[in-house]
Amino acid sequence: MAWECGIDGCGAVFEDVEATVVHQATEHERRECKVCGTVVPDGYLAIRHAFTEHSRAEYVRAYGASSEDVRKREELLAEIEDVADMQAIARELKQ
Repeated sequence: MAWECGIDGCGAVFEDVEATVVHQATEHERRECKVCGTVVPDGYLAIRHAFTEHSRAEYVRAYGASSEDVRKREELLAEIEDVADMQAIARELKQ
């Protein structure tokens, strides 16, 4: 299965999810979390931060998100976490 970077219409395609997440973390600007101010890599890691460090209500208030926005991001997180080797991503990002 091919994975496409969805940040700002980037469209770069990768053979695996790990390469996609590493691309997002290294090739795109970091973003400041609107809830807590922490600067995080854009893409999957930003969504993961928002949904693991903050409540859904905090996310909705800070980002003006709808329930559909929340559902889409939760589905994306679940899809990635089902197949991603998070240790491999962490090792690659530490290099």
